Amino acid sequence: MRGMVFTATRSHEPPERSPLQVRPGDVVDVGERDTEWPEFVFVTAAVGSGWVPARHLSTDSGPAVVLAGYDTTELAVSDGDALTVVERDDESGWWWCRSTDGDEGWVPIEVLQPKGGPIT
Repeated sequence: MRGMVFTATRSHEPPERSPLQVRPGDVVDVGERDTEWPEFVFVTAAVGSGWVPARHLSTDSGPAVVLAGYDTTELAVSDGDALTVVERDDESGWWWCRSTDGDEGWVPIEVLQPKGGPIT
């Protein structure tokens, strides 16, 4: 499904905080686990904070080392927007997508549908 075009079936608005980019070797403080998206934990780094998949970290509580880089940028979409899937993260329930304007970011899978019908 990578490179396929999908349609947003409803709007998604990113949080108001600035996106966070963490890199392997960064040290972060791990906070709470998300109740809606249980794969994610809230981290605070020297440059900001945001939700990161727990599997990208050395531990899921307290101080942790980032094992795999992650960018928390979410893409604002409206119902009917066409989006190209760039990267899939099925485990977390989010896909990195590109809009027709060239903007990129994470979009929840639940708001996406292939041009021909529901995701199967």
